[in-house]
Amino acid sequence: MLESFSKLLDVMDELRAECPWDKKQTLESLRPLTIEETYELADAILENNLDDIKGELGDILLHIVFYAKIGSEKNSFDIADVCDAIVKKLIHRHPQDRKSVV
Repeated sequence: MLESFSKLLDVMDELRAECPWDKKQTLESLRPLTIEETYELADAILENNLDDIKGELGDILLHIVFYAKIGSEKNSFDIADVCDAIVKKLIHRHPQDRKSVV
């Protein structure tokens, strides 16, 4: 699992460095694409199409990684910060389960 995520981060780094389209993307330019991907995931869920759900989740994960990459380039946040923030939020929202989560 971690190896797959690491590969995704490596591919994102490579695309951001070498692909003209990826190089020019900003937080703002990705926004409508992220919204579109979210709707596509919602449709796949309504259709109960597990293969499409898997694919659309991958697309959304790519967007999360892309936003984090841009954040790291701005020295604002990176993917570890994003993960840490959601872990902190989950622990806060589930104090009764804290021992099983930490």
